[in-house]
Amino acid sequence: MVFIVIAIICFFLQMIAPWWVIIVVAFATCGIIGKTGKIAFWQSFFAIFLLWIGYSLFKSLPNDNLLAGRVAVMTGVKLWWILLLVTGLISGLVAGISGYCGYQFRMAMLAKKTDDKIA
Repeated sequence: MVFIVIAIICFFLQMIAPWWVIIVVAFATCGIIGKTGKIAFWQSFFAIFLLWIGYSLFKSLPNDNLLAGRVAVMTGVKLWWILLLVTGLISGLVAGISGYCGYQFRMAMLAKKTDDKIA
């Protein structure tokens, strides 16, 4: 469920918002519906990893990876598909950490709420 929500919301928001909207979406989604920290991290990671790789391929394949190849050479990677994987890994890692933080934030707020009731 977390995977689908993050992928769909980010797909539409990235058409009008900057790239870092993935951080906000992953944090909020996992903060609301994340089941465990492990699920929050990995579902966020794979949602954005696959979204960015898929979108990059959608944009890059019709032009024979010309721009991706040039950017890869410029960054020293040399192969366009390695650049694609690095981009997917970095974006997935950012989303995964954000999702995990959202889940932990919710757990901290729930713990604070129970502490307030006890005191």
